Amino acid sequence: MNGRRSWLTTSRTSAILLPVVGVVITIALWWLVILAFDIKQFLLPTPYDVLQKFLEQPGYLLQQTWVSLVESLTGFGLAIVVGIPIALLIVRSAILERLVYPLLLAVNAIPKIAIAPLLVVWMGFGQLPKTAMALLVCFFPIVISTAQGMKSTPAELVELLRSLNASRTQEFFKLRLTYALPQIFTGLKVAISLAVIGAVIGEFAGSTEGLGYVIWNSGASADTPLAFAAIGLLSIMSIVLFYLLVLLEHLLLPWAEETR
Repeated sequence: MNGRRSWLTTSRTSAILLPVVGVVITIALWWLVILAFDIKQFLLPTPYDVLQKFLEQPGYLLQQTWVSLVESLTGFGLAIVVGIPIALLIVRSAILERLVYPLLLAVNAIPKIAIAPLLVVWMGFGQLPKTAMALLVCFFPIVISTAQGMKSTPAELVELLRSLNASRTQEFFKLRLTYALPQIFTGLKVAISLAVIGAVIGEFAGSTEGLGYVIWNSGASADTPLAFAAIGLLSIMSIVLFYLLVLLEHLLLPWAEETR
């Protein structure tokens, strides 16, 4: 039994096989529920209906996927560029932390769906408001994870570095930032999925392209299979982006994996 548990939790094969098995089971249950309760297609399509809808217009759906992907990645990248420096400033200055933290909490607490129409009014119907929404949604976890990671540096390591006459800048970047990298990646992995959600919220508020627009337009025309095809593509996009970050973390921080 212990050997089986070890294989299930440590084998690379199981790391790929178990998620696939989970997806297959979910799809089978989805299909069985529809058959058991005789649910109509316009309420809940079967997996076959969704696949058939994708095969009917793959070019159109992949084009809309690309639009949502660009919006998500642009917002995510901007959140990193803006969020990590703000987190570094917060950690370095207690006064700035007290000034900025309440504002960050206030912005994060605002329902983003309420801001989306305003972004369209301010920025128009192009890509900019969707990118801004993705930025707003994924900004907070990046800032918080970076700040908390840097604050969690063990005091004995800080004292050791100071005993070697290291400057505050060296302590900050060579020790605190390095020690915080695993938590920064945790925030990034949370944020990448939120970026996709943010882009879709922006597309709901006002757009003529993107998977969010496809879902909204499909709902208005009761084309449920098309809506589910778009939702499936959004899910696949989020999963791929998440695991690309996981791979990047393994490549850049092999020492963090070894200490877990």
